[in-house]
Amino acid sequence: MNGTIISIFITVIGLGIFVCFLRLLKGPSASDRAVAVDTITTTVVALLVLLGFIFDRYVYLDVALVYSMLAFVGLVALARFLERGI
Repeated sequence: MNGTIISIFITVIGLGIFVCFLRLLKGPSASDRAVAVDTITTTVVALLVLLGFIFDRYVYLDVALVYSMLAFVGLVALARFLERGI
């Protein structure tokens, strides 16, 4: 891939993480914060996949897969806690 395209992708992903982090800090409710955390984890997974292809190190894909599964389990636990308690 072209270096310019890669830098554009990384910049867009970084801006997405930054905007979601702002929503995490300023979110008026706990559910807004939970959605922001879920969006950040999804964006970080996309960043890990992109870095895996850039550096030609496919271990990043395994890390992205494990990270996304752990984030899903954590979000389900958080949603259950917010809805009715554990």
